[in-house]
Amino acid sequence: MADHTRTFVYGIHAIGAVLERVPERLLELWIAEARDDERVRALRRRAEAAGIAVQSATPEALSKRVGDVVHQGAVAAVRPLKPWDEHELVASLSQMAAPETGRAPLLLVLDGVTDPHNLGACLRTADAAGVHAVIIPKDRSATVDGIARKVAAGAAEFVPVATVTNLVRSLTLLKERGIWVAGTDGEAPQTLYEADLKRPLALVLGAEGAGMRRLTRECCDFVIRIPMSGQVESLNVSVAAGVALFEARRQQGG
Repeated sequence: MADHTRTFVYGIHAIGAVLERVPERLLELWIAEARDDERVRALRRRAEAAGIAVQSATPEALSKRVGDVVHQGAVAAVRPLKPWDEHELVASLSQMAAPETGRAPLLLVLDGVTDPHNLGACLRTADAAGVHAVIIPKDRSATVDGIARKVAAGAAEFVPVATVTNLVRSLTLLKERGIWVAGTDGEAPQTLYEADLKRPLALVLGAEGAGMRRLTRECCDFVIRIPMSGQVESLNVSVAAGVALFEARRQQGG
């Protein structure tokens, strides 16, 4: 039976990010017996200073916890973020728009991103851009699993992810509450830099190549494209997310 009271983070940087930003959520740390370099020693010292139990383990024992991944000899159990559904997402909008934040709500919506590496990279980008939440559909999407968490380099522990049953219905709810929904499409007549993004915004990206689904596109208030100068027809979804999110933040003055 799955244990929903804890999840595993692996990799020195990812665990270090949790220690730095939300040490209260780190429950336990295991370090491979064979690892004794300075980075691992520093991680151990920081964990012990925060009152975290640190144990030695064989590499095989670490792999048993997280699978056949590059864990760098460090695995931590953490208290997971509470998962959001569309109701928690809508309820959080008032906090996102609070005057003291000084920023308009900015959401990232991923429609059909099924590769956990891409999802993890998008979470890392979203955290760097100050995104309030990432929205993914329950079906046709990667989940925030160990691979996504590792690629996210700790960002998965900080950016709320709302998994919704009906993406179009959720976008409609956002629109009813003053959020503009902007889709990305390589054939859109308006470029990212011509669009007015100085508003509460949900930015929708589809999978590389396939793009947004038809019903998702029809739900958008407007669509934009990233101008391309070279020979490639599309960008990796995490790269496209970074370009668009940081332009939105620039326009918003953040």
